[in-house]
Amino acid sequence: MLLIPGNGQKYYRSIKLEDLSYENLQEALQQIADEYGLLDREVHIISARTLAPQESIGNPERKDFPLVKGREVMIEARFLNSIGQAFTDMPGDFNGTIRDVLGLELKDNFERAIFIACINAVLRHLGWVDCSVHCKDEEPEVCARNLVKYVVDICPDPRIAFVGLQPAMVDYLARNYSIRVTDLDPDNLGRRKYGVIIEHADNTEEAIKWSNIIFATGSTMVNNTYRSLIKDKPVVFYGVTVSGIAFFTGCRQYCYCGH
Repeated sequence: MLLIPGNGQKYYRSIKLEDLSYENLQEALQQIADEYGLLDREVHIISARTLAPQESIGNPERKDFPLVKGREVMIEARFLNSIGQAFTDMPGDFNGTIRDVLGLELKDNFERAIFIACINAVLRHLGWVDCSVHCKDEEPEVCARNLVKYVVDICPDPRIAFVGLQPAMVDYLARNYSIRVTDLDPDNLGRRKYGVIIEHADNTEEAIKWSNIIFATGSTMVNNTYRSLIKDKPVVFYGVTVSGIAFFTGCRQYCYCGH
């Protein structure tokens, strides 16, 4: 029987967002695994697999989500009866113990997605996070509608730099606020979507300088671009990918309908 601790206050906000690195995330996971005996027990196998779009996001009304288009996939890690997910553009399969995950070099988006999905699954199992599985069907619309008030509560009269096109969120935000959107998908670049010209990711720094609040996909934690987003202005990471990192750093996470 695995000991289930309390709310994990010992580890909460143990890493400052501005100091975040894969190395200190590895150290935090190592400490937890050591303390609760998770490293090598055979029943604690980490199993990660690529999810088909219908599994990860269901059948939303909009068809231009990156998951639906296949530009990104969802990696799923299962730890006992708990699930942790993470976005990546490098799909693949992995099986091993937590020790094996901690031994990954984190040299590419696939290995970093495995690592982050594993953190999310372990923390979900311990009861320290409650949002580690992507929403489905009509829930992205509900999420986006509620985002409108969330933003203005943080930053009155917002000018939003939005990193990574999330169509429902961009649609609702653009109806109400000034927004610039940057993305990597060549199908989106230079096109007007929801009243906004989608700019190349190379323009992200310029958009951030213009903005007074930053919204960024949690997959920036997987593709190792998150450091450029940590500025002297509010930054919010959206989606389930960042759940475990939000636990460790206390950074803002928006995932209204995550499970």
